[in-house]
Amino acid sequence: MEFSSRARQKHARLAGDRREQYPHSLQFYLEPPTESISLVEFESFAVDRLKLLKVIENLGVTYVRGNEVYKTKLEAELRKLKFPYRALAEDDYEARRKDHISHFILRLAYCQSEDLRRWFLQQEMDLFRYRFNELTEGLMQKFLEHVNLSFEAIGEDLKNELANELSVSTPGFSLSKVKEQMFYKVGLADAVDLFRARRVFIKDGFAYVPFKEIDVLVLNNYRTKLSKALALTARSLPSIQSDERLQPLLNHLSHSYVGTDYSIQKNTGKISLEQIDALSVKSFPPCMRQLHRALRDSHHLRHGGRMQYGLFLKGIGLTLEQALEFWKKEFIRGKVDADKFDKGYAYSIRHSYGKEGKRTDYTPYSCMKIIMSNPPSQGDYHGCPFRHSDPELLKQKLQSYKIPPSGITQVLELVKGMHYQLACQKYFELTHDVDDIGFSLNHPNQYFTESQKLLTGGRELKKEFNNSGNFQQKNNSQESINSSSTPASSNAKADTELEGLEAYFTED
Repeated sequence: MEFSSRARQKHARLAGDRREQYPHSLQFYLEPPTESISLVEFESFAVDRLKLLKVIENLGVTYVRGNEVYKTKLEAELRKLKFPYRALAEDDYEARRKDHISHFILRLAYCQSEDLRRWFLQQEMDLFRYRFNELTEGLMQKFLEHVNLSFEAIGEDLKNELANELSVSTPGFSLSKVKEQMFYKVGLADAVDLFRARRVFIKDGFAYVPFKEIDVLVLNNYRTKLSKALALTARSLPSIQSDERLQPLLNHLSHSYVGTDYSIQKNTGKISLEQIDALSVKSFPPCMRQLHRALRDSHHLRHGGRMQYGLFLKGIGLTLEQALEFWKKEFIRGKVDADKFDKGYAYSIRHSYGKEGKRTDYTPYSCMKIIMSNPPSQGDYHGCPFRHSDPELLKQKLQSYKIPPSGITQVLELVKGMHYQLACQKYFELTHDVDDIGFSLNHPNQYFTESQKLLTGGRELKKEFNNSGNFQQKNNSQESINSSSTPASSNAKADTELEGLEAYFTED
């Protein structure tokens, strides 16, 4: 793939100028990449960064940002995914290159709506904060020079003159500590957050900021630049959406699920239809519990609900024969007779199991797909309760599920912060009486699997006594969200290269 046709960039790397391209492990991502990469590398880089940002989101809610557990877990993830984690490491050119390219790919994917931009900005800010605070003072100074952030350090005479005011106005600073620390004189507009929090001394329109607080100024500067860059990239959306090379790739990434493929049924035939009511209470996530209850109450679900719930049931182990029996029994209890079911509904169930039409073996929906696509309308029960429910109705639902008031408050706070998957994760912890589930929740079928592991002590589900179903062989991969597939057209080659993507990041 080609971000630009400028071959000199490639020659520069081959000629030994690699270090000059990325003089620091940290950057503001001001210049888009201008080199060739394959479609395989394009998706691999982007999916790895998406995994990293999702870990950052999870850690940011679970732990205090910057504490030792947070830093240890984040460094481990950076190591595993081969992103830069220590400044100026001797041999991390490839990590810096991956960091640079993957940021711009996700910037394209996540500029497409306000919600996506907000999420991307928050996670990138947290990643930058961690990396900047890991720098030594000397490397911080070098980085500030590199990005042209020159803050004026006050002289010793002025610092001694203001020592008492600096000590009183700067939390945690004794007179002796004031004398040891370097202070910077910056415009009040650059230090608004510190001023609001009463953490700096203000005089004549200037804030006197200790070196230990310099990260606040740098992060504000980075936020401003990245926010503007995302808005600028969003202006290119009409061009991006008309680009048949890019749109499938970027849609895949912005709705992407990066975990286990639950279309591979490990428990086929091990669940009986009689178990489903009990399992829906114990081991279904709220989205599927809501659909099951609605089906039992009204004996019908609209298409969106049938697809979301039907594929989930397929993923937990229902065979095609069981699925046909389950849906038929429920529907004929309502306004659908057996003949109408066979003619109008049975086909779509066989289709979802890859037995009709294009023979596509459809994959159960991930959390991201449920949250980001096909929102429910009046009379629908599909979607994510944390994303699509009114907060008061959600509160009532949680109360009916016997969630304690303190737990409901925690869940609603996460929902308010738009951390919908983390709200579901908190619900899992509350309903299973665990403090930390030890994994990042990304899929309803993952919820079910992990719940069963806890409730059965890791034992496999008991096999159904009369197993009428056979293992469903997967014929074709689903043409939607699946992290293990390359979201390109079927005739695209893995080493295909594209040109001119840097145009989407610059002004007209």
